[in-house]
Amino acid sequence: MNPNDVPSYVAFHGERLLAEGDLRSVVAAIKPLVDRGEAGVLVFGAASQQVDFDLRGSLAEVLARLPADESVPEPAGDEVPRGRGRPKLGVVAREVTLLPRHWEWLGQQRGGASVALRRLVDEARHASADADRVRAAQEAAHRFMTVMAGNRPDYEEAARALFAGDRDKFARCTQAWPADIRDHARRLAQPAWPG
Repeated sequence: MNPNDVPSYVAFHGERLLAEGDLRSVVAAIKPLVDRGEAGVLVFGAASQQVDFDLRGSLAEVLARLPADESVPEPAGDEVPRGRGRPKLGVVAREVTLLPRHWEWLGQQRGGASVALRRLVDEARHASADADRVRAAQEAAHRFMTVMAGNRPDYEEAARALFAGDRDKFARCTQAWPADIRDHARRLAQPAWPG
């Protein structure tokens, strides 16, 4: 694995990186520790969100309860599955609140409001792609650092350096951290650094 690639899941046992990779391999790696009653096992997704699993039963039972396709996100609470429409396009209906002048302008656009909104969103996504990538890397690294290094020396300075885009200061502030925690925080932060 390229050192700059962030795996789908990582598991830490205390300060030690226990496993990284796809969901099934990480769960298989942590199951024996949990069965022995080991404390301090934490699993993080690619965006550094902590993930919990129902680890009761045999490994086969645990794996059977996992989602079949880990790349398919769970629907958000306000998304309602649709019976009609364009299911192959993945169209999702939601309410949008705009001022009357916005609705008037959208109604005058070629293709109507929906087409105009989709076009505007796509243009904004394209225009902000680099800034979004940096922000996502900063947020992922910060989430991980808060959980795994929040009480470590220079944590606050490392967080400031992360959001200031100061790679050298971030490296200095994280140098004394346990190797696995330091290396994973740096790997998560890598896309946030300029050029």
